Amino acid sequence: MTEVNHRCAVLGKPIAHSLSPVLHNAAYHALHLDDWSYDKHEVGEPDLEGFLESLDPTWSGLSLTMPLKKTIQPYGTPCNTWAKELMVANTAVFDWTRTCVNGNSNIPFIRLYNTDVRGIELAFEHSYQTRAITPKTDRSGTAVIIGNGNTATSALAACVEMSAIGHIIVVARHPEKNADLKPLAERYMPSEQPISIVGMDHAIEALRQADVAINTIPGLAADGIAESLRMPGVRMHGTLLDVVYDPRPTKLMQAWRQQGGIAIGGEQMLLYQAMVQVWLMTGIWDDDPPSGMVDQDCTARLEQAMRIALEEAL
Repeated sequence: MTEVNHRCAVLGKPIAHSLSPVLHNAAYHALHLDDWSYDKHEVGEPDLEGFLESLDPTWSGLSLTMPLKKTIQPYGTPCNTWAKELMVANTAVFDWTRTCVNGNSNIPFIRLYNTDVRGIELAFEHSYQTRAITPKTDRSGTAVIIGNGNTATSALAACVEMSAIGHIIVVARHPEKNADLKPLAERYMPSEQPISIVGMDHAIEALRQADVAINTIPGLAADGIAESLRMPGVRMHGTLLDVVYDPRPTKLMQAWRQQGGIAIGGEQMLLYQAMVQVWLMTGIWDDDPPSGMVDQDCTARLEQAMRIALEEAL
């Protein structure tokens, strides 16, 4: 049996449902990293510091679910654009040659990254490549984000990275919540009116305009919108990413396709955010973005192995 010299894991509470071990261990196998292992640990906010103090230098990195994406902040240094901007990190990479930034000598230096934003971007890019479509680059497109919680913040960040998008419409039950969305869009979007935030009663009107749509509300919460989409005369022309992947496909995805649009399941975002995590934790990427080119054959092999493992698990 191969000795494990590099350990990684996903933390959260609850965590039993996580598919991250499936994805990461498939990646290690594809990359012939036989001494790497990835597990999951149920860790709540009060337990995080104790867990970090219990680690040894065989640990290379962690994936984090909410609310630990914020709880980790005092222990690490944000190292990519969206980890710095949003102060939300789903990825921690350890440097055992240095000490924790808060002075705790029992915890190593931690580099923090947000790979959720890139995961959303790559999910759309994969869809476009599969369909041999070249997106616009003139900021003339409209994105619609359903929901205004934590995931919506990452979705908005992904949309401002898309050169096709010049206006974002956020559709939410409580439009007044998450006051950070508007200034975030205004800071990064060059258009005069980068964002509108409207109530759920405007959902269908907004979605008719969508070149890109992202549903961020959990569970079955979007089923009502799905029913409204099925009304006579409603047509969709854009690409929808529904971050929900259980059930698969969701009612929203089914309705979107029925009305002429293209729908991507949340497993695509899950896959790509995990790929970037693997690159960072193993050092394939020396930073995010990397300073040099990533080997394309390696990337293709990695993606295929993770995709097969994910499909088998779902």
